[in-house]
Amino acid sequence: MPLDADFNPLLDFSDLARFDAIAPAHITPAIDTLLRECRKAVDLATDPGRDASWDNVVLPLDDAIERLSRTWSAVSHLNAVVDSPTLREQYNTNLPRITDFWTEVAQNEALYARYRELAARADFAQWTPARRRVVENELRDFRLGGAELAPQHKSRLRRIRERQSQLSTRFAENVLDATNAFALYLPEREAAQLDGVPADALAMYREAAAADSRDGFKITLHYPSYAPVIQYATDRKLRERMYRAFVTRASEFGPPEWDNGRNMVDLLGLRQEQAMLLGYASYAELSLVPKMAESAAQVTAFLHDLGTRARPHAERDMAELREFAARELDLADLQAWDLAFVSEKLREARYAYSEQTLKRYFPEQRVRDGLFKVIETLFSVRIRPDRAPMWHPDATFHRIETTDGTLVGQFYLDLYAREHKQGGAWQDDARTRRGRQRAGELQVQTPVSFLTCNFSKPVAGKPALFTHDEVLTLFHEFGHGLHHLLTRVDEMSVAGIRGVEWDAVELPSQFMENFAWEWEVLQLLTGHVDTGEPLPRELYDKMIAARNFQSGMQLLRQVEFALIDIRLHAAHGLTEAADVHQIVDAVRREVAVVQPPEWNRMISGFTHIFAGGYAAGYYSYKWAEVLSADCYAAFEEAAQAGGSTLDTAVGRRFVDAVLAVGGSRPALDSFTAFRGRAPQIDALLRHSGMA
Repeated sequence: MPLDADFNPLLDFSDLARFDAIAPAHITPAIDTLLRECRKAVDLATDPGRDASWDNVVLPLDDAIERLSRTWSAVSHLNAVVDSPTLREQYNTNLPRITDFWTEVAQNEALYARYRELAARADFAQWTPARRRVVENELRDFRLGGAELAPQHKSRLRRIRERQSQLSTRFAENVLDATNAFALYLPEREAAQLDGVPADALAMYREAAAADSRDGFKITLHYPSYAPVIQYATDRKLRERMYRAFVTRASEFGPPEWDNGRNMVDLLGLRQEQAMLLGYASYAELSLVPKMAESAAQVTAFLHDLGTRARPHAERDMAELREFAARELDLADLQAWDLAFVSEKLREARYAYSEQTLKRYFPEQRVRDGLFKVIETLFSVRIRPDRAPMWHPDATFHRIETTDGTLVGQFYLDLYAREHKQGGAWQDDARTRRGRQRAGELQVQTPVSFLTCNFSKPVAGKPALFTHDEVLTLFHEFGHGLHHLLTRVDEMSVAGIRGVEWDAVELPSQFMENFAWEWEVLQLLTGHVDTGEPLPRELYDKMIAARNFQSGMQLLRQVEFALIDIRLHAAHGLTEAADVHQIVDAVRREVAVVQPPEWNRMISGFTHIFAGGYAAGYYSYKWAEVLSADCYAAFEEAAQAGGSTLDTAVGRRFVDAVLAVGGSRPALDSFTAFRGRAPQIDALLRHSGMA
C-alpha cells in the first residue's frame, strides 16, 4: 500500500511533522502502513537473489525504518508534552507493536546472515569508517537481540521486551498522573503560610488558582510550583507536607492504581531474565556491552572512588548546615524537608545574595539570545527564528545555518511546565541527518531536534525568569541538541547522537554547562528584568564563590543514585517492592550523609532508570563528566593563554573531533582526537572544588 499523505498527516514525510493536524485517530492507521512497508524492506534486504551490498541490504531498511522512526518520534513526543486519554490509549496500543517489530528484526536470522556477509566482503576494509561502524553495531545488536538463540528462547525474549516497554510506559504515566492529581489550595486568608515565598511564585500560585475559579493560591507538585515552597517557605509544616507528597508520588502511600512498586519489581525481574537468556550474569553486565565501561565492577569502583573523594567535603557541608540551622534558625533536628530551606538561608548569609536576587537577571529572552550568541561564536553558525506546525502555543521553532546561510538543522523549543506534560528536561531527535548520493550529487536530509524543559512560565505580565540552575539545564539540553544537529555523518544510524556509547552521550551536554559560569558569557545572558542592566561584577563574584557550595553533598548524591541503579540491576531474586527498598536503604547507609525518612520513595519516581534510557547507566552522568570537564579545560587553556573561553578555533576543533563525527567512531577516539591524550579526572575535581 503506498503512503497516502493526504489521508494521514503522520504519513507526510515531505517536510516537518504536521503537529497541528495530527489526531490520535491517525496513529494506528499510520503504524499499520509503516510496519507493512518495513516488513517489505526486510524481505527485500534478505532476498537471496540479490547481492549482499550496502545498497541492497542497508538502504532499503534505512528508507523504511527512517519513516517509521520519524512517525513514532512525533507520536512519542506528543504523548510526552500534551498527554490526553485518547492519545495515551493510542500510544499504548501501538507501543507493543513497535517493540515487537524491533525484536522481530533483531532476531531475524536471514538478516543477521546478510550483515555477516557485508562484514565478510573483500572490500569491507575500504568502506568508510561510518559504514563499517554501522555494520559492526548491527552485528552486536543482532547478538544482543537474540538472533543466535534457540526458537523457544527467542519467543520468550520477544515477550519479555514487549512487557518491558509496557511497564516502562506505565511507570512514567503513574508518575505523571500522581503529580497531576495533587493540588494544595490555600485561601487568601491563609497567605501567611506562604511567608518567605518569592513574589513571582505567589503570582504563579494565584494565577493557577484563578484558572480553577478558586480564591487564593494553588500549589502543585510540578517542579516550578513545588520548588519555591521547599526552598523559601518559612512554614515548616507546609514544607513537610509538600515534601511528603513529592517523595511519595506513585508509591504505596498513594492510590493503588498509581503505585509503581510492582512495576519496579517486574521490570527488574524481566531485565534479569533477558540478561540470563543472552548469557550474562546480570542486566548490569548486559547493559554495559555497548558502553565505554567494561564491567559492573569497573563502574562500581569508579563510583566508590568518586564517593571516597567527595565524602570529606560532603560531611563538612552537612556539619556546617546542621550548625547553622541550630544556631541561626533554632532547628536542632534538621529534617529532609528543611535542607533546601536551610541551604538557601546559609547561602544568603555566607555569600550575601539569594537565588531570587540572581534570578531577576535571567529573563527568558535575554537568556535565549545570549545562549544563541554563544553557540554562534563557538561553532561558526547562526540561529534564526523559523516556522513549523506546533503542538502548543508555548513552543517555538528555530533553524541553525552556516555563516553563508546554508541550513544545518532545526529545533523545537518547549520550555514551560504545564499539566499533561512529563516532568524533567530532555532532547530527542525528530529527524536525523542522512546523506544520499543521487546522480553524482550528495543530497542531505538535515536533522531536527526536540528540546524540552519544565521551567516557570511568564506570570502577571512579566517575562519568565530563570534560576541559574535552569540556565544550566538549558545549556545542558542544547549540548545534546548540538550533538544531534551539527553532525556531518551521512549514515543515519551513526549520525549525531545515534550510535554514541550511552556513557558518553552526556559529554556535549555537560560540556556546554561550563560556559554558563563564565563572566564573558553571563554578560550576554543577563539583563535585569526591570532595568536591563547585565549582571554586576560584585554579584558575579559572589555567585562564583558559591559555585561549589555543597558540591560534596551534590556529588555524593549522584554517586548514591548511580550505585542504587547499578546494584538493583546486578541483584537477583527481587520479588517484592520491599526488596527494592532494602537495596536503596543499604546504599544510603553506605554512601549518604543525608538520611531521608524511611517513607521516602524517591525510587518510585526514578523515571531515568525505569522509564528512560538509564537502566544500569545512571553512572553515565559522572563518567561523561570526566570527559566533558577535560574537554572544557581546552577552552580554559585558550583563555589562560590570553584569549577567550569563547575561542572559535578551539570550538571548531571540538565540532570536528566530537560533535561532527557523532557515533561513527568510538567516543574515546573522538575525545583523544580533540585532547591528544587519554582522559584525566583532574578538571572534574577542580571544577567541583575538590582538587
